[in-house]
Amino acid sequence: MTPGIDARRDAVLAELHEAADPTRKPGMARVGINTERAIGVKIPDCRRIAGSKHGDHALALALWKTGIHEARITASMIDRPEDVTDDQMDAWADAFDSWDLCDQVCGNLFSKTASALSTARRWCARDEEFVKRAGYAMIAERAAWGVGVSDAELMRQLPLIRRGATDERNYVKKAVSWSLRQIGKRNTSLNQAAIEEAERIEALDSPAARWVAKDALRELRSDDVQAALRAKG
Repeated sequence: MTPGIDARRDAVLAELHEAADPTRKPGMARVGINTERAIGVKIPDCRRIAGSKHGDHALALALWKTGIHEARITASMIDRPEDVTDDQMDAWADAFDSWDLCDQVCGNLFSKTASALSTARRWCARDEEFVKRAGYAMIAERAAWGVGVSDAELMRQLPLIRRGATDERNYVKKAVSWSLRQIGKRNTSLNQAAIEEAERIEALDSPAARWVAKDALRELRSDDVQAALRAKG
């Protein structure tokens, strides 16, 4: 008999607390992670704990409701993209309070849903810092790992990236650059398109835009990236 949801949730929480090291929290805070509701569990431990529970949608929802930082990250590793609704994505994004939670949930789960890019476009138009970051993070993840994502779909994100490039907030502009760089590393034609877009962004009258452009161009024009693209053919 499968244990009830409360028992499954409590078992995961017990594993997380066993793996927790509260002395890690100051280090987490130094790299910008909100530790108010964190207990100090390493990401590899979250992934190990999630492993055998993957696909348990009800458990993922229950873990998210606890509000514990690492329980929410673990929830994103357990949930199945096929079970995730747009309402769930919006509700979870509204609760993002740290860049690592945003990036883990988007990378582990949201970017793998059927509505990832359409949701990303909506979120990129939002004002909340971590919701907006999530929009660009999902574009980056789809460009890096998305199977069946066409060049045309990714090209359509470039004007959206240009609009986001003038946002001065650190966590937003870094995600904007990330999305542009990942598109430009997918293949040679997208590399050229991303470089041209970065050059347009560099011409904008905005310190943030100039930072995004220089950050992206540094990688997109690098010998390592160009060699990797030639190897792909």
